[in-house]
Amino acid sequence: MKHVRTTALLAAIGAAFLLSACGGESGQATPATPSGTSAAPSPAATESSTAAAAPAGDVTKPGTELKVGERAVVPFKYGTNKSGTIAITVTAIDKGANADLAKYGDKAKGITPYYLRATVENVDGADLSYASVNLRALGADGRSTGVIITGSTDSCKSETAGKDFKTAGAKFETCTLQGAREGSTVEAATFDKGDGYDKSPVVWKN
Repeated sequence: MKHVRTTALLAAIGAAFLLSACGGESGQATPATPSGTSAAPSPAATESSTAAAAPAGDVTKPGTELKVGERAVVPFKYGTNKSGTIAITVTAIDKGANADLAKYGDKAKGITPYYLRATVENVDGADLSYASVNLRALGADGRSTGVIITGSTDSCKSETAGKDFKTAGAKFETCTLQGAREGSTVEAATFDKGDGYDKSPVVWKN
């Protein structure tokens, strides 16, 4: 009888041990994060973090050729302490009449004015208030027309950004006055300011 009770007791202890082991195995189905490390971020958290770090716009490479009406995003510096990212869209290359240059007197003889019209947008929200953007004209051969002309006419007003041009999405429109000798034409507009663009400008063609 004593032997039977001893055997039953050992069986009970063995069953209890098996239950304990099963319970421990079940508890390890989701391992705890080791101390000193952090759990992998959820897809939503990763996506949010990536979006926050994404640039405001893909910068257009120097030397890029665009069509009139297409948008270029470029780094921009103005004055000694203002810099940011802007988008320039050349909206038209308009031919004017020599009579538009009457105020220039004899210096304008034999010159046809061209108006490079553009929309400028603040891309990254940098404070670029009162900034101005100028474009240059290229002839049919892809080179400078050789005519230097500055200022504005009634048909082409050079504008500057307003004091509120310091938020992403802010815009203003402007016009750069350029010229070509009679018999020549302007076929493209360029932006050549900033690192890399001075040697390989962005070009807009009709």
